[in-house]
Amino acid sequence: MTTRVLFLIACCVSVLLSPNAPAQPDFLSMASSEPEVTTSVEPSVTTTSPGSTMVIAVTLNHAEGFHTWPNQPIIPEELGDFPATATTITIINQAELEAAGIEVGPIQWPDTHTVQVRFLGPPINLETYDGEATAYIPIRIADDAQLADLDFTIETYFQACDDFTCLAPTAEQVSFTLTIADTAESPAQNDLFASFDPAIFSDPDAWDASTTAPAQTDASNQRQFLGLFVLPPIDTPAGFAIIALAAAVGGFILNLTPCVLPVIPLKVMTLTNHAGESKSRALKLGVMMALGVIAFWFGIGLPVAFVADFVDPSIIFGVWWVTLIIGLLIALMGLGIMGLFTIKLPQSTYMINPKADSMSGSFMFGVMTAILGLPCFGFVAGALLAGAATMEPWQVLTIFFSLGFGMAFPYLILTLNPKWMNKIPKTGPASELVKQVMGLLMLAAAAYFLGTTAISISSSQSWSMPWWFKTIHWWIIAFFGLAAGLLLIVRTIQITKSAARRFIFSTIALLVTAGGIAVAANQTSHQYHYFWEPFSEAALSDALISGKVVVLDFTAEWCLNCKTLEATVLSRNPVKPLLLSPEVVPLVADLTSTSAPGWDKLKELGQTGIPLLAVYEPGNPNPIWLSNAYTPTQVVEAIERAKAGSDR
Repeated sequence: MTTRVLFLIACCVSVLLSPNAPAQPDFLSMASSEPEVTTSVEPSVTTTSPGSTMVIAVTLNHAEGFHTWPNQPIIPEELGDFPATATTITIINQAELEAAGIEVGPIQWPDTHTVQVRFLGPPINLETYDGEATAYIPIRIADDAQLADLDFTIETYFQACDDFTCLAPTAEQVSFTLTIADTAESPAQNDLFASFDPAIFSDPDAWDASTTAPAQTDASNQRQFLGLFVLPPIDTPAGFAIIALAAAVGGFILNLTPCVLPVIPLKVMTLTNHAGESKSRALKLGVMMALGVIAFWFGIGLPVAFVADFVDPSIIFGVWWVTLIIGLLIALMGLGIMGLFTIKLPQSTYMINPKADSMSGSFMFGVMTAILGLPCFGFVAGALLAGAATMEPWQVLTIFFSLGFGMAFPYLILTLNPKWMNKIPKTGPASELVKQVMGLLMLAAAAYFLGTTAISISSSQSWSMPWWFKTIHWWIIAFFGLAAGLLLIVRTIQITKSAARRFIFSTIALLVTAGGIAVAANQTSHQYHYFWEPFSEAALSDALISGKVVVLDFTAEWCLNCKTLEATVLSRNPVKPLLLSPEVVPLVADLTSTSAPGWDKLKELGQTGIPLLAVYEPGNPNPIWLSNAYTPTQVVEAIERAKAGSDR
C-alpha cells in the first residue's frame, strides 16, 4: 500500500475516531464551534490619493495546533504525490478596481515554518503557515485615478491541518473601503507591516510580470468535432452542409455511447418481434420508432433555437427528480422484462398502447431511446452548437433534425433487414434467458440513474459527504453485471450442449462481469485519489495571475462520457503527471446540480454541453484550447503549448 493511501486512511480514521473531532469541522460534518483559521485584512491606509502606493496586509490567524499549506506546497517524500491544497489570496473584484485606476502587484507571501506531523504515524517535517501568517498585496494608484470610494473584496482559500489530519478546504471573504481623495493619509506604522519589502514598488519587471497578460488566444468559438477536426464556419452553404452531415454522424455515434445502453435490451427485443411480422408492418413500426427519435431531438432543438438563455438540454439531468423518475422507470421495465410482474391497466388506457407492436408504442420507444442519449449530448453537440446564439433558428433546428436522423438511421436499416435479427430466440428457455439477462442489465442502468439522483441532491444541498459516497452506485451496478454474467454462464450450460455456444456466451458473460467490476474499481480509485480542485472564478483568476497553467474539466455524475474520459485520459499517464506538476492547476466544474456555478462558465465559453476540457495559459482569461472529446496526446500538447505561452 502506498504512503499516499496510508495518509488518506489516516485522515479519515483520525477524523472519525479522534476524541476532539466533535469540536472540529471535517469531511463528514459541517458543524464547528470555533474556526481553526480566520482571515483578517488591514490596509496600510484607508485614504490615499492618485499617484500614491499602499499595501494590503492579509493575515491567516491559526488556532493553536493548526497550520495551512503554503502558496507553493512542499510535499515531503514520505507523502508521495499527495495533492495538497495551496493557500491562495484573490481580490474578487480586481477587474473592476483596475478599471478605476488600481494596479495590483505580485503578492509577497510569508515565510514558512517547519512543523512535525504524524499523518502516517512516525513524525514528518512539513513546511507550513502557522500562527499569524501575513501576506502583502502591493497596490499602486494611477495618476489619473478618479476621486471615489472603492470597495475591495479579498478572498482567501486554504486547507487547515493539525498534527494528524487535514480538514476540508475553506474560502473566506473580507471587505474594506479605500477612499481616493486629494490628500493621502500617512501609512500605518506598526509591526504588522514590518516584514513588507517596499522594493517591489521600484521593480518594474515584477509589476510587468504581474499585470501584463500574454496575447489572448480565444478557443471558445472553435468547432472541433469529436476532438478530430475543426468544423468550417456556418455562414457558407458548404460549411453548413458539412456541419449538418457531422450532426448526423454524431447522432449515429450516440447509439454507441454508454448513455443509450439502458434501452439496448428494449431495442433488440423490439426489433426481434418486428422481424416476425410481415415486412410492410415491420417497416411501419421501425419508421415510427425512428420518427420518435427524430421528433424528440427536433423538440429539444426548439428552445435552443428560440430561447436566448437556453444552453444545454442535458441540464435536465441535473434535476434530481428527473433522474429519479428515469431510474425508477428503467427499474420497473427491467423487472417487467424478467417477468416478475404484470401491470394491468384500465381498458381506456390502451388507446395509447405501450407495447412495441403498436404505432404509438414504437414511437414512444424511439422517444425513450433519444431521452437516454441526452447525458451524452454534449459529446457530439458541443462543437455543432458552439455560438448557437448567433445562428438562425432554422440552422439550429436543421442540426437537431440531422442529429435525430443519424441516431434513428440504424433502426431503419435493421427494420429493412429483419433477417439479421432472426438468430435471436423468440420462445423457449433461451428466450427467457435473454429477457432475464437484459432485465438485470437494465437494473444496473437504473442503479446508475438512482445513484446520480442521490449525488445531485447532496450537491445541490452542499452536503459534505465522504469520498466513497460517489462510488456506492458503481458497485451496485457491478453487482447486477456479476449476476447477469453468472446467470448467462449457468443457464447456457444447462440449455445447450454445444461447446462453441457455451464458450461464446461464457466469454461474453465474463466480459460483462469483469467490465462492471473494473469500472467500479476504477471509479473507487478515482475518488480515493482525487486531486482536482473545485472550480470558482476566484480560483481560476488566482491561478492565472500567479502564472499557472489551468486545466478546467467540466463534468457531472450523470455524464457517462465525462467519466470515461476522466478514467481513460485524465487519470492516466501521460496526462496525470502533468496535472500534478507544480506549473499546472487542475480545476473541476461539477455540473451534477443545476445550481452549480460551472453552468455560467460553460455558457460564457459559448459551449452547449459536456464533457468539455479547457486549457488556459498563465495570465490569459480565455482558454487556448477547448475540446468535447480528446486523446491523451491532444491534452498533453495543449498543456505544453500553454506552458510555452507562459515563457513569452
